[in-house]
Amino acid sequence: MGYDFIEYETSDGVGRITLDRPEKLNALNQQLQDELIECALRADDDPEVRVMTLRANGRAFSAGYDITPSAPSTPEEAERARERRENIRWDMHRMKQTPARWNTLLNLDKPIIAGVHGYCLAGGTDLAMHCDIVIAADDAQIGFPPVRSMGGPPTHMWTYMVGPQWAKWFLLTGESVSGAKAAELGFALKSVPREELDEEVEALAGTMAKIPWELLAANKGIVNKAMDLMGRNMLQFLAAETDAVAHQAPIVKEFTRRSHTEGLKSALDWRDRPFRDYRGREG
Repeated sequence: MGYDFIEYETSDGVGRITLDRPEKLNALNQQLQDELIECALRADDDPEVRVMTLRANGRAFSAGYDITPSAPSTPEEAERARERRENIRWDMHRMKQTPARWNTLLNLDKPIIAGVHGYCLAGGTDLAMHCDIVIAADDAQIGFPPVRSMGGPPTHMWTYMVGPQWAKWFLLTGESVSGAKAAELGFALKSVPREELDEEVEALAGTMAKIPWELLAANKGIVNKAMDLMGRNMLQFLAAETDAVAHQAPIVKEFTRRSHTEGLKSALDWRDRPFRDYRGREG
């Protein structure tokens, strides 16, 4: 099967998935997400695959969800879109699709190793944290800047990955850390120089691929069940509902207004300028 926004190939027991929307910094539009899940499910069913890797082409692993506003075709469509945005129950319904999607990835029988480079922001962190192991480039930039004006993560793996205090730091500042720091915190297993990232991911995948998939599935599954006993699965859906509630804040509505009237770049500049990072460092 061919894909528009990912690449896929297999050899030596490894299924290699690559995000391929480099001109958009691998922003996660709906089609890319659908292709990624379809491909991962396909690899999970392939008896020749024991482990998967997830990497990305271009300058970034993923800069986040694609939030570029779509132009309504008619005034009636614009009004329906506005009514849905302002309906918190509809927003909760919409947001719950995100944890459901990434839970599918986490709950595959076969392990997935993410190789993270460049920007891994917002939805990019949701994606990375639902892989089984993350290896980061030393100079990767990892964080969740939308907490400044757009709500919160629609999934919540932060506390499980980095602990309560660092989770609060990420979600109360929107600031980012390097891949090297992310490894210290537990977001990543380790970090390596960017030029060694692919080799490091391949080496770990090759080690896992020596083990029969039935054992990989059993031992991955028990760790996932341990996290679920800590409430991980329920927390993801609570995070989606919390994000929908946060969307009612005045600053979120102002960000949405600016995004639709002035364009996404202008809205992002407005969001980050007070912090002098991301786009704001140019302000």
